[in-house]
Amino acid sequence: MCTAPLSTNIRLVSYASTVGFYPPNSSRVRGCATMSVHISVEAEALNPDSLRTILETEDCGSIVSFIGITRGQERGSKVERLEFDHWGKELPVILEQIGTNAISQFDIKSVVIAHRVGIVLPSEPIVCIHVASPHRAPGFEACSWIMDELKSQAPIWKKEITSDGESWKSGLG
Repeated sequence: MCTAPLSTNIRLVSYASTVGFYPPNSSRVRGCATMSVHISVEAEALNPDSLRTILETEDCGSIVSFIGITRGQERGSKVERLEFDHWGKELPVILEQIGTNAISQFDIKSVVIAHRVGIVLPSEPIVCIHVASPHRAPGFEACSWIMDELKSQAPIWKKEITSDGESWKSGLG
């Protein structure tokens, strides 16, 4: 059973939440204590190492991470920058739902999902996903699933500006 968020911290375009899961007559789920989901939507550069420290890792033996960065080339053209537009009120809600669903579907304890908005230059991180789990296999599965869900559900739109012009891209890939 999922409780309402235990804590919420909203700043500029950041959102953080911790969600607790408590099965009947138990204070633990699949070998881990309280589960947590942490969400960040940032107009400034992401710091993947700092974001990783947010994970709750007690009783876990694995941290799986994915960091998506801006490519320098796309279809033979130099990428100058990406511009991400988003639905400000809805994006953190969708990302939290994705994280919460990952915890309920996989044997994982803690999730951090962070996404940039605004202008992102080549080699800069766009998205950062960290997953803590008791074992590596569910962590890898959950991390991949989270990225797939983010690409299909998140209200984010990407404009690619290259040496050959600009175009809006479907999805986030």
